[in-house]
Amino acid sequence: MDKLNVICVDDQREVLSAVLQDLEPLTAWLNIEDCESADEVLALMDELDAEGEHIALVISDHVMPGKTGVELLTEVNRDRRFMLTKKILLTGQATHSDTINAINVAGINQYFEKPWQAEILIDSIKRLVTEYIFDAGLDYTEWHSELDQQVVLERLR
Repeated sequence: MDKLNVICVDDQREVLSAVLQDLEPLTAWLNIEDCESADEVLALMDELDAEGEHIALVISDHVMPGKTGVELLTEVNRDRRFMLTKKILLTGQATHSDTINAINVAGINQYFEKPWQAEILIDSIKRLVTEYIFDAGLDYTEWHSELDQQVVLERLR
């Protein structure tokens, strides 16, 4: 069974480690990659795309050196190769205008403030990855037991 890729980015290793720990239950069916900068994410996405891998979701912090999370997710949103990739902004320092830009320009699917609740984050990831699978036209049956069953039922109607 192929695994779908989820990329997490935060410039603070301790925050990134906390996210990865919370996402551990998903590693049975998702490949969780971690990066510490926007440029590292973009390079990884190029590499995974070149290998024919699916990038289902990018989870990004907002305040990072170099490119912000909104800038990163906007770049991902504008890249035709990743038009189906879902996006989550996970931050504790976004302003009101940052949040508006994230929704309107970066096309984020979900916004979480730090500290997040692990169960809610996991439920959101399951929902978004399930949507990605159907949007990309992938055979959902190999992951069926892991998916958001409500989304599956809605998409099969």
